[in-house]
Amino acid sequence: MIGRICMKILVIEAGKHPYEKEIKGGLKEMQEIVGGMIQAVYPFPEEIGLVCNDEGLILGLPFNREIEEDYGIFGTFFICGLGSGSFVSLPEKLIETYNHRFHSPQIYTASGVYNISPIHYRILMETGGMQHES
Repeated sequence: MIGRICMKILVIEAGKHPYEKEIKGGLKEMQEIVGGMIQAVYPFPEEIGLVCNDEGLILGLPFNREIEEDYGIFGTFFICGLGSGSFVSLPEKLIETYNHRFHSPQIYTASGVYNISPIHYRILMETGGMQHES
């Protein structure tokens, strides 16, 4: 690829296992991944950023994953490395770490957050067994 270096990220969608993706790293491309305006948060000790939809909860996007106790992300997000003032590729070791951490999709209920398989997640969503409440 001439002119633009690709960066490797880990994408986490609601109800699915994480997957690696290479992107050019432009704003529009990042907005397409998360489905709107981006927000970067830094809840982890490593030099990484979690990029999500800034309005995920307001827009009624589905609950995706719990990041910390009582702090969850709504809608698709991705994890990338941090360079000097910019996003960079996520190192392979951290791809493995966070792929493992976010491997199981989760559901949010009044009694807590639970891991669930992608198949069961899809069935719950298709049958209306889980209604997202903002």
